[in-house]
Amino acid sequence: MVATSNAPEAEERVLSTLNRDGSRRVMRPKLSKGHYYRRRFVTAWALIATFTLIPILKLNGKPLMLLDVPKREFTFFGATFLPTDTFLLMLLLFSIFIGIFLITAVLGRVWCGWACPQTVYMEFVYRPLEILIEGGRKRQLELDAQGPDGRRILKYAVFLAVSAFLANTFLAYFVGWDRLLTWMSGSPAAHPGAFLLMAGTTALMFFDFAYFREQTCIVACPYGRFQSVLLDRRSLIVGYDAGRGEPKAPWRKKEERAAGDCIDCKLCVSACPTGIDIRDGLQMECIHCTQCIDACDEVMDRIGLDRGLVRYTSQAELADGKRSFLRPRVVIYSAILVVMLGAFAFSLAGKSAADVTLLRGLGAPFTILPDGRVSNQIRIKIANRSEEERSYLIELAGGSGLELIAPENPLTVAPGETEMTAAFITAPPSAFSDGEAPVALTIGNGIDFTKVLDYRILGPAARGNGFEGSGP
Repeated sequence: MVATSNAPEAEERVLSTLNRDGSRRVMRPKLSKGHYYRRRFVTAWALIATFTLIPILKLNGKPLMLLDVPKREFTFFGATFLPTDTFLLMLLLFSIFIGIFLITAVLGRVWCGWACPQTVYMEFVYRPLEILIEGGRKRQLELDAQGPDGRRILKYAVFLAVSAFLANTFLAYFVGWDRLLTWMSGSPAAHPGAFLLMAGTTALMFFDFAYFREQTCIVACPYGRFQSVLLDRRSLIVGYDAGRGEPKAPWRKKEERAAGDCIDCKLCVSACPTGIDIRDGLQMECIHCTQCIDACDEVMDRIGLDRGLVRYTSQAELADGKRSFLRPRVVIYSAILVVMLGAFAFSLAGKSAADVTLLRGLGAPFTILPDGRVSNQIRIKIANRSEEERSYLIELAGGSGLELIAPENPLTVAPGETEMTAAFITAPPSAFSDGEAPVALTIGNGIDFTKVLDYRILGPAARGNGFEGSGP
């Protein structure tokens, strides 16, 4: 929203990124390189390296992570999940959600401040590049006032290049690193869909980190708005100790009247990347980046007071001085997470080397042959989960008078692929009772997979004066 000279002003600011007249309030935080910043720096670059290397590194001949949407195959650290693994994927997703609930209940918004890609790349890639090219906070504010010059144009060019790199890394999670390298060395016309996806992702990242920035956390991301549900009074937060800091007074006046430790320097405000005043209490816009802690601790060191006026604490601790993280919701979340992860591990360990699905043939449910025998077509779909090519032999397990006709037997399936073949089971009319007959099929490769599957073939059933097919 563009500010105009006659725009009415709100009585108070609605969002920290908006001025009272509704215009954009650009954040130019003053960087405070305290002990928390140094820890976050190491954490951030470890996460950046991990994000970059995951699609490149391989385990058991597979990428550490590959989300092959067209094939509907998802690989996580050497384990490939197929469309038939819906239950496993459900357990994994539920475990992630419960883990988020648990971490938030105990550690607050530690994800936002320490591990979220938005924060990590904004504060440890794009913002440092901005400072390197344009200068510090004062110089950036001058450029905001006078309009862009060559340095700001250079910054945008660098931002675009970094965004393109991140977009290609992101694309590697969906197409694989080897295929991505092939595409990058060829013409975009050979893979227009992937190129447009990469270009669109680059544009979105550039828009986010060059313009939208902290508004992603405040306006677009719903996580902050879930705080009222996910947090309680004993969850870890970044908080201001009003009991120690109030009443605020400039340091030069501290000896003139009783005052708290806060000297109202407002460095905690100028350091905040979302533009809030931590002294106003817990706020949705706070992403727990700890910049206010580092800024305040630096001031406390200079004036000879104890650190911790702004610190990691909880609402309950600020009120009664007691810290306790063990409470019912933490126990419940932990128990649910253990059950979910246990079920996931058990199901994953019991996953076989192949998946077999039996489907009825297309068209009529059965056919009566000239010699009176009844023929059923059956479609057999086999997914080979192993890392080598396998040949699967299809056999009838017992059954008097039954015969299996399989033109493609054994069925050869490449590693990680799925193949389907058609077979026919014939049986005499006497084998049927009420229009169906039970059969058992044995499918195996003689190496790492053998499975017996029960099936019911259909045939004639005497009903009234005629014959009808009976469903399963």
